[in-house]
Amino acid sequence: MATKILDFSSRRKKYIEEKRRLFERTLFDNFLGTKSVINHDGLLRYIRLVDISEGGLLFRLPWNPKTDKKILPGEEVNMKIYFTEWDYLTVAVFIRHAREETEEDGQTHVSYGCEFDKSLSSFDAMSKFIEFLRSFAEHSGNGRKRLKTA
Repeated sequence: MATKILDFSSRRKKYIEEKRRLFERTLFDNFLGTKSVINHDGLLRYIRLVDISEGGLLFRLPWNPKTDKKILPGEEVNMKIYFTEWDYLTVAVFIRHAREETEEDGQTHVSYGCEFDKSLSSFDAMSKFIEFLRSFAEHSGNGRKRLKTA
């Protein structure tokens, strides 16, 4: 009878990735995503960060097809990601793809998949931030239990 070998490393990687994405969603929805903006056509527009990795990021932008202009694949967009009310990191991204989505409430968004412009000096700081997110997910506790205070 053959012995079945369990691959715990792939399960661990999957668990860490799920944890990283959950942490990112919480971080983006409650902090960074509430203050991130892009500069497109001379207008500052609030965006919602969805996902981030060393290669790029995904953000969502409310979109009205009657009044708003889509950002086209290949365009470069400057982005400010605020870490405090006043302090932000500026990065540039190249739009790689766009997908229009309509929410249950009828609001239309466009999700943009982007690649970082790694030639900017600010990318070094962004790269370290992304590495922190990955490392945090790998080494942090569960996060679903509330800390009890006295």
